Amino acid sequence: MGGVAIVTGASSGIGAVTSRLLHERGFRVYAVSRRMDRMAPLAALGVVTVRADVTEEADLVALVDRVTRESHRIDVLVNNAGYGSFGALEDVPPAEARRQFEVNVFGAARLCQLVLPHLRAQGGGRIINVSSIGARMYQPLGAWYHATKYALEGLSDCLRIEVAPLGIDVVIIEPGGVDTEFPQRAGEQLLRVSGHGAYAGYARRYAATLTSEARGISAPSVVARAIVRAATVRRPKPRYAVGRGARAVTVARWLLPDRAYDRLLVGVFSALAGASARTGKG
Repeated sequence: MGGVAIVTGASSGIGAVTSRLLHERGFRVYAVSRRMDRMAPLAALGVVTVRADVTEEADLVALVDRVTRESHRIDVLVNNAGYGSFGALEDVPPAEARRQFEVNVFGAARLCQLVLPHLRAQGGGRIINVSSIGARMYQPLGAWYHATKYALEGLSDCLRIEVAPLGIDVVIIEPGGVDTEFPQRAGEQLLRVSGHGAYAGYARRYAATLTSEARGISAPSVVARAIVRAATVRRPKPRYAVGRGARAVTVARWLLPDRAYDRLLVGVFSALAGASARTGKG
């Protein structure tokens, strides 16, 4: 197969597995993360590992300059770097909300800007943005996270139309429940932000639910295989919804009017708050 690929957020989970699978398909892969030590297994396989922070302009410019200098082209960009910062909208500090957008939206957008001139010059390429099934639904305590994923999808949809005449494909990946660091870290952040005060009842219960749901959900390889497919098929779909619950959410949002969906969520989260109160954890 061959080609040159950049994969961000490659230190663990979806990004690490995607880097390995693309390498196995013959790509020269530049795996990107702030945590170089976590990418040692990839480096041992022959993957090129690069330390870069997607919120730092100089890091992104240096990354793209290095790839084009060493490999003379870019065929695939996988914008996978991101994280989930949970907490009630009222509780999340503005600085944390801005950082959520810097990592999940502006970092991806800036990398798109930097690689697009090279994709145009070579007459094609592919940009794959890893979003979330959270862009197709909503829930309390995740307003800022969901907002970033809605934004990333809007950006990706517009970009797809802009660059289609240039032979460039833009693909959105929408993971559902995946066994990564995300549930644990999101639950810990939720407790730090909203574990006390007006939203503590269901915040504490929901944090416990996030942690428990990390067991038995889809492996990162399920999403990574979808990314590799999107990177290699002749005509990729605009969206791939993969992982536990992804298709169910898509169907539910298609079938249920907003008020019905709201009632469903209110019932679920009221039950969480009630359970928390009964166990003395509120």
